[in-house]
Amino acid sequence: MGSATPRVVVLADSDSRWKWAALVARKLTPDHAIDARFLYTSTTPTERQIAEVGVEPDTSRIVTYGELVDDPAVHEADVVIFGTIGGTVLALLHSLGLAWEGSAHRPVTVSGYVGVVYENLVDGLLLRVGSDMVLANCAHDAEQFREIYESVGADPECVVESGLPFLGGEPYDPTAAGRKRPFTVCFAVQPTVPSSRAARMGMLEKLQRHARLHPDREVLIKLRNQPGEAVTHLERHSYQTLYDELPDPPPNLKIIYGDMGEALDRTDLLVTVSSTAAMEAIHRGIPTAILTDYGVREAHGNHYFIHSGCLASWSQLDEGLIPKANPAWAASRGIGQRDPFMTARARLRMLRARGSLPLVRPYYTPLNASDYLESLLVRRGLGLSGRPLPSAGSREPTAVRRLIRRGAGGLYRVGRQKVAPVIRRLANG
Repeated sequence: MGSATPRVVVLADSDSRWKWAALVARKLTPDHAIDARFLYTSTTPTERQIAEVGVEPDTSRIVTYGELVDDPAVHEADVVIFGTIGGTVLALLHSLGLAWEGSAHRPVTVSGYVGVVYENLVDGLLLRVGSDMVLANCAHDAEQFREIYESVGADPECVVESGLPFLGGEPYDPTAAGRKRPFTVCFAVQPTVPSSRAARMGMLEKLQRHARLHPDREVLIKLRNQPGEAVTHLERHSYQTLYDELPDPPPNLKIIYGDMGEALDRTDLLVTVSSTAAMEAIHRGIPTAILTDYGVREAHGNHYFIHSGCLASWSQLDEGLIPKANPAWAASRGIGQRDPFMTARARLRMLRARGSLPLVRPYYTPLNASDYLESLLVRRGLGLSGRPLPSAGSREPTAVRRLIRRGAGGLYRVGRQKVAPVIRRLANG
């Protein structure tokens, strides 16, 4: 059953979901070879974004949904990890599940949430029904997940408590021997919060003010992606573009790229609205501020951090506040666990020891939600039969066309973000 060498297929449709799924693969199946399959979407990660995670796959391909359904690596794998949005998880569970009916072997399927769960809980959970394992980031989430599954007749036993796979790094030690760097404030940006140009310029003004009030500090703006790269959520009014328009930024205010973990290695105060970088920082014991300047709102996700002890405004930070996370809250959210994937690995071993796995049974079927299911499938060029639609072939781009489109998109973004501001400055000069 399966391949001679244990293999895990990691599916991903964006940079952050690749990071989650690849690191889950390393935690859950550390001895498996990794076959990476990147779905061709508007957010397909670049080679730099893939490499930045630090997990090098044994094989790697960019594929359409139709190509994935027929990929031998997926059918022969021991484990398949879905690092995709919920609609894609359902579409693939439906299509692959039909393909696996009658087969002597099928992979163990694993899905979960890329970051903290603060919105669309029921929607996302029902789309993941049919996975052999639905990973929950903490005991709090696992309890919620099981209650919802029980209420709709789904198997609650598929919910497995694990943790956010990217929590790690050295514990924060401000008194480390040989430390010579200045106190460093790192602002972790988000693509959609705040969203308007005015609000983002306001955030830059607050960062400038803090840098000028504290000239002995280094203030870093940690960007998620470089110009021309797509991310999980569409970002308008990039901070890089707005920063380039600043007339006289203070010398201790700088923009950085790269791995979040490396940025945290040099951070003494992490500031964000609600980025999962906050979880990484709290895990390492780094003081963390969750901004209240735009309100504490479900729409922003910072309501998740109520009771954390981390809520603060820029004005309070300007005055010297250094928030400290509530240990009880952190523990309830799975922060600080020694080996959060121990239970998940045991569950995987149990599933594989069964010898044969049951048929894949998503919650949504042609009987109870034909319109919804079909709409999700059609968007991905698949039919209710689980096969690519006849017309999908003409829409699925060739490898050359994919390269042209990605290149054109990158040129457009670079022109918009880099060239246009220069032209405007010259015109106004």
